Amino acid sequence: MASDNERRSAPPPPVRTLTGALTAALDPVAEGSRAYFSVGLRDIRSGAVGVYGGGWYDTASIVKVGILAALLLDVQDAGRALTAQERAYATAMIERSDNSAASALWRTIGGADGLDTAHRRLGLTETFGGNAGRWGLTRTTAADQLRLLRAVFEGGSALTQESRAYIRTLMGRTAREQSWGVSAAGDGTGNGFRLKNGWLPRSTTGLWDINSIGQITAGGRDYLIVVLSDGSRRMDTGIALVEAAARRAVGATTAALNGDGGW
Repeated sequence: MASDNERRSAPPPPVRTLTGALTAALDPVAEGSRAYFSVGLRDIRSGAVGVYGGGWYDTASIVKVGILAALLLDVQDAGRALTAQERAYATAMIERSDNSAASALWRTIGGADGLDTAHRRLGLTETFGGNAGRWGLTRTTAADQLRLLRAVFEGGSALTQESRAYIRTLMGRTAREQSWGVSAAGDGTGNGFRLKNGWLPRSTTGLWDINSIGQITAGGRDYLIVVLSDGSRRMDTGIALVEAAARRAVGATTAALNGDGGW
């Protein structure tokens, strides 16, 4: 039998990967779609995590979560509170996805350089701010957006508890007409859902970027989930793709985790 010292010094068990469940669930979705997508999923309880697909995607408006995180890091560093104007911009930017508010805060944080600096502090390594003030053309990966969500929804990041709670609160007040996306995979229990969506028609191709990130509750578990996509012919078909991918990913993962020793 191991001694107490041996037990204390033993390495923690490896984080379980969800890659197999995601691959089985999402390959059929990918085969039936002309658009490209990538999914990231993390079970908060167990830490199990997986990413399906790869590559970089335009953020569109999901970058607004990163802009707010960057603003809050600046506020923390300065030892001050948000101004009334900053709070008004933050509310409009996250709850209603207001672009003018996002542009104002983009300038406040120092544009792409400020965003990139904040992201590195939060552990993101694959996200790069859009050039020439075009924050919606920030490039990112599903894995990096999961890192951002972990910085907001779990402890241990450069964001204070107060800053994390503020972002989560705003993400939980998304305007009703924008409450699509990863929320479709939730069951409406527990913490409900908190999300930010992004949508962008590309002038060069006429195709749509449709993205959704957030936290949902399903099957008694809280998940962080990211779905990034590009190449949809219309906004509605892009939303349908994102929601189908989210449902399939969460359904397969919940079945695997709840059916395997209480993960």
